[in-house]
Amino acid sequence: MKEVLNKLVSGKDLTTKEAMLAQEEILSGQATPVQISSFLTALRLKGETLDEIIGLATVLREKANTISPKVDNYVDLVGTGGDCTYSFNISTTSSFVVAAAGLPVAKHGNRSISSKCGAGDVLESLGVNISSDVSKVQKCVEEGGVGFMFAPAFNPAMKYVGGVRKELGMRTVFNILGPMSNPSRAKNMLIGVYDKSLTEVIAKAMSKLGVERVMVVSGCDHMDEITLTGETYVTEIINGEEKNYVITPEEFGFDRVELDELRGGEGPVNAQITKDILTGKETGAKRNIVLLNAGATLYIGNKVKSIKEGIELAREVLENNKAYEVLEKMVKISNEK
Repeated sequence: MKEVLNKLVSGKDLTTKEAMLAQEEILSGQATPVQISSFLTALRLKGETLDEIIGLATVLREKANTISPKVDNYVDLVGTGGDCTYSFNISTTSSFVVAAAGLPVAKHGNRSISSKCGAGDVLESLGVNISSDVSKVQKCVEEGGVGFMFAPAFNPAMKYVGGVRKELGMRTVFNILGPMSNPSRAKNMLIGVYDKSLTEVIAKAMSKLGVERVMVVSGCDHMDEITLTGETYVTEIINGEEKNYVITPEEFGFDRVELDELRGGEGPVNAQITKDILTGKETGAKRNIVLLNAGATLYIGNKVKSIKEGIELAREVLENNKAYEVLEKMVKISNEK
């Protein structure tokens, strides 16, 4: 680890092998908290390369507990967090819409690390048992439509970095690695990142790690979702073919909004926002951004042929309350004895 740290503080990039060796020390408990903190900070200041991300992600994925849902096709939509926009839980809310449209979701996430409310926080506030074991989570995906893989349970080695990340209170490479470690090994993913400079590198990394259809997005406001405040930068790789493009709300019939219209709060506040969207009480910007992100997920999950078609399917699902029924199923199954 000392050699790696010296290389990083000199501004030099690590090879994939060096990144893997460093990650092995970190996730096996050999590295001290000071070393972990120094590693994360130095890497953040230098900027992560494709080789480094692949090396770090490979070791994390090797150490994860996994599930294998017995469904024909499923998807994960997840954000890195750390975008400092304090929006409500858009991807989590969108998951219920996507599942109700016939595309199961295996979602990996955590409690808040560098934001007000993580996926784990809002799901717990909604009544979901986020500490469900592997078999229960798999049942949630297969029978309910959405399963939540709580990072501490599915990536137990992350315990060695959790405290350091919390104390640092800033974005680190683990914001990126979390979504990449998806323990279901989903072949279709929509990943939101906090910086447009990361869309291509993460898409390429996921493609190399075996994801067949991946879309990585970053809003002009640094939102780790497809935003409604302006442009969203997209890198899409489908079966090895890469496309980079920009999308706007207007393309899909939505008005631009101010970021304040998309803000949330802590777990209970965001849970109520999710319920209001799924039950039709919320009809404004928050509903629209869920439609947009759900539509894109249905597209990258190969359920529909375009984002526009996905939005129409998502709108239909919300109008007949099917998405709220998915939430109710998830709560019921996750709490079964």
